[in-house]
Amino acid sequence: MPTTVYRARRILTLNPSRPDATHVAVREGRILGVGSLEDLAGWGPLELDERFADKVLMPGLVEGHSHLMAGTFWRFTYCGYFDVRDPQGRTVDGSPSLEAVVAVLSARAAVMDDPVAPLVGWGFDPIYFGQRRCNRHDLDRVGATRPVGVMHASGHILNVNTAALEQAGLLRAGIEHPGIPLGPDGLPTGELKGPDAMGPALAVVGLNRSFLGSDEFGIRAFGQLAVRAGVTTATDLAATLGDGEVDELVRVTGEADYPLRIVPLLRLIGMTPADAVQRALALRPRSTEQLHLGRIKVVADGSIQGFSARLRWPGYYNGAPNGLWYTPPETVRQAYALALAQGVQIHTHTNGDEATEMVLDQLEAVLRTQPGPDHRFILQHCQLADAAQFRRMKALGMGVNLFANHHFYWGDQHRDVTVGPERAERMNACRTALDTGVPFSIHSDAPITPLAPLFTAWCAVNRLTASGRVLGAPQRINVMDALRAVTLGAAWTLKLDGEIGSIECGKRADFCVLEDDPTEVGAERLKDVRVWGTVQGGRVFAAA
Repeated sequence: MPTTVYRARRILTLNPSRPDATHVAVREGRILGVGSLEDLAGWGPLELDERFADKVLMPGLVEGHSHLMAGTFWRFTYCGYFDVRDPQGRTVDGSPSLEAVVAVLSARAAVMDDPVAPLVGWGFDPIYFGQRRCNRHDLDRVGATRPVGVMHASGHILNVNTAALEQAGLLRAGIEHPGIPLGPDGLPTGELKGPDAMGPALAVVGLNRSFLGSDEFGIRAFGQLAVRAGVTTATDLAATLGDGEVDELVRVTGEADYPLRIVPLLRLIGMTPADAVQRALALRPRSTEQLHLGRIKVVADGSIQGFSARLRWPGYYNGAPNGLWYTPPETVRQAYALALAQGVQIHTHTNGDEATEMVLDQLEAVLRTQPGPDHRFILQHCQLADAAQFRRMKALGMGVNLFANHHFYWGDQHRDVTVGPERAERMNACRTALDTGVPFSIHSDAPITPLAPLFTAWCAVNRLTASGRVLGAPQRINVMDALRAVTLGAAWTLKLDGEIGSIECGKRADFCVLEDDPTEVGAERLKDVRVWGTVQGGRVFAAA
């Protein structure tokens, strides 16, 4: 097979044995060797490729917590507060008020031919609008006959109009559910919190998980977003993974020009732990080089800014009631025991520190009687964990994937509204993880925040809020630690660190191609490093 050698201005390998190089040899989609051209000459005839001679290569970035719906959502109307870029790189303006959200949805409704077709918005977050909450009457202004649904940025809350509530069978008195707040008239306000409450309305507006994770348009758009961000491996961290979904994922990711390796995790919802473990095991043989199956995702609680996360005493800073248990403790324990027995990895979503404590308790109880060598059960988000909880993670052999982007997008709100100054300063404690020896990565949770690991690294290094406040300076980490978190760190959480995450002999030929050197631009400009594109499995993909 032919061997191609790429020359670069600099290669940041993330391999401590050879951290820097100028040339990398690729054969059959894998890395044959790294070093100088002289070092590689012994491999036989080489074809020198100079296209990256003025660029910087580093390992392909690994997004350890994202969702394929980050691509699928571009079928719908963006209603977020901040400006974002679409898969083609075009800037889409944010909506800085509830009136602006209603206006952008109304503009979309005005060009729709069918007056009863559902209208979907996404990225919405009323926490930026003060105490005012969106209700069904607000969305009735968008359309009285069509169902209208607007997904919150957190993904844990859905606002719907009266028509959607009617079609979902929820516009009635007598509902008693913690995720369905009622108005003065005794009817639901249209704000639905958590999967149980959202489920019927999601079906009405067409936002079921199966569609969001297997839509061909969405899978392709997600691949485009990944190339623009320098990402070569990404997760879909809450998939339903029915046979049809898996068929579509195998087909699209198997195409010669699809640029991304996808790691979907089966979400434990609507099935027993035993069924989930057996389904994960049954999916493993369908894995390919571009699609890794066989892991499980458990969701313990909700969202901090949505006030559905479970917090320990003293609870929410503004006095809001405590959040929701999405998965009860006894179910979590059963899932852990069965998964450990079968060698199935579980990632668990915990936002609040009470949820984190519950998960630590359940795993500790299971491990007392059922050891799991190198189980690598991962806490996802784990935003409010304190130092004692990190010490417990270390003792239990866990890893953590911290939501560093929260500092920028919701840091001011966490400090002033949700958890108060002290706890906000310890959120997403990368420095504590590093000092405690807990393996960690950092993530975007796209589409909750945009897919952009270099921005995520910038967040962990600088801990700046949107207003420019440094939130928790002692928890900052340096640039190289942050780059390691979005490469080898994330690969470790997926048990793929033997295949990806660094540039060294035998690993996949996955590179992030940069115009700038992230170690030279300065910590404050890390988010501005320009991405040329990627090399994935030896195939070159330009972002432009």
